[in-house]
Amino acid sequence: WCDTRTTEQCRWITETVGEQKLAQWVSNPALEGFTAPKLIWVRDNEPDVYDRIHRVMLPKDYIRFRLTGEYAMDVSDAAGTLLFDVQNRRWSSEIIDALSLPSEVMPPVFESIDVCGVISAKVASATGLKPGTPVVGGGADNTCGAVGTGIVEPGRVLASLGTSGVVFAHTDDVKVDPEMRVHTFCHSVPGKWCLMGVTLFAGGSFQWFRDNLGQLESGTAELVGLDPYELLTMEADRAPTGSEGLIFLPYLMGERTPHKDANAKGAFVGLTGRHGRGHMIRAVMEGITFAMRDSIDIMRGLGLELSQIRATGGGAKSNMWRQIQADVYGAEVVTINAEEGPAFGAALLAAVGTGLFSDVGSACDE
Repeated sequence: WCDTRTTEQCRWITETVGEQKLAQWVSNPALEGFTAPKLIWVRDNEPDVYDRIHRVMLPKDYIRFRLTGEYAMDVSDAAGTLLFDVQNRRWSSEIIDALSLPSEVMPPVFESIDVCGVISAKVASATGLKPGTPVVGGGADNTCGAVGTGIVEPGRVLASLGTSGVVFAHTDDVKVDPEMRVHTFCHSVPGKWCLMGVTLFAGGSFQWFRDNLGQLESGTAELVGLDPYELLTMEADRAPTGSEGLIFLPYLMGERTPHKDANAKGAFVGLTGRHGRGHMIRAVMEGITFAMRDSIDIMRGLGLELSQIRATGGGAKSNMWRQIQADVYGAEVVTINAEEGPAFGAALLAAVGTGLFSDVGSACDE
């Protein structure tokens, strides 16, 4: 996601297709991390490699190919290629033709619970897996994470605050932000969709503060057997809400939602002589949370009812940070009993696909 070599290709795609057609055909803007600009980069810079392309697959789909001998991709991962008609859940022949890409290299697409092949005899002898074991579609990291945390019904939202920050909302119908500030993808729940906003360096900004300005806490934590973040949070808790006007912008690695600007920069704004370390730590936590709220505000503006926000990641471990999130988001913030997230979601999809549960919703509820 952070490889920006394809910026020139993204610009070319946008100029060639136009933002209106991008929204109409693939429901998303041209961004550096998507597959289409990567293919065009290879075409522009490594034509000998490009000419040898036989199939285009994402990593998990190559593993499936080696396990089963079958070419396949699920709709949730295909939605992140910029070559997929998200609204109709099929490859977009319109954009593939407009970009002069070969359509025959794209694999068949399936829903995340569909059986896409079985373990071959050769793989069975090498691994000990039973030959004929069904292999289910699976999904993208964040859609599997949503399944693993129960974000499979309207009104439920996942706020994952790790190194990056992700706000993920389930939708029963296709919703596309006219300004394409948030992504519209196919959910791993068959026939459902999702909206997703990304803060590129959310918890990463707190880690940056710890590594560069929190040496005292890090050293003390090692002596007393605590996590340095616990000591930093205790210091922040002594500062008042709003950090007495000190604001932190967490754009240390550029930003995606809502700015789509790889050159955005971070900053402390409003620093005065009365501000101390506690104010600065709290401002970092508040600034990250307000950056996450940008995605939530966009989703509300698109008509989504966000009745409950499920917090995961490092930001869910601190009672203080959970309270900051509830205050800033203006919603109930809850934690869940599943730590595994995406891996757990993938297992649930496999369970549904092989008949252990009737559908994804009942699997999550149980």
